[in-house]
Amino acid sequence: MLQDIDRGRVFRAAWIAGVVKHYPGEPKPGYIASWEEMPVWEQAAAIAVYDQVAEFITVTDGNATKLSPEQKGRWVALCWIGQIHKHFPEPKPSYIADWEDMPDWQRKVDSHIFEAIEASIAAITQ
Repeated sequence: MLQDIDRGRVFRAAWIAGVVKHYPGEPKPGYIASWEEMPVWEQAAAIAVYDQVAEFITVTDGNATKLSPEQKGRWVALCWIGQIHKHFPEPKPSYIADWEDMPDWQRKVDSHIFEAIEASIAAITQ
């Protein structure tokens, strides 16, 4: 099992790679900030979501990898929304938007994050 910081870095690297690929135009600096520049709550949330995706893959005996990209992204989005509620008593509506209300680029990034976690787990278990 990866250390907390390493799991969080996998999540963050996937987020940044996804933003660079899918964000329309120039991303906000906070969207591509390094792990070290992230607030502590966001680091904790990244680690928690990595762990939730990893557990989901584990409890399905690896069969969660058969989900469609949209289903994978929805899982990441729901896990992230849970973290937002954990860390913010009254979050902005855009922070907790349903899948259908999220921008297309963000849905693609969330799918990318799930797949990066899949790859991370596969690399560990080989």
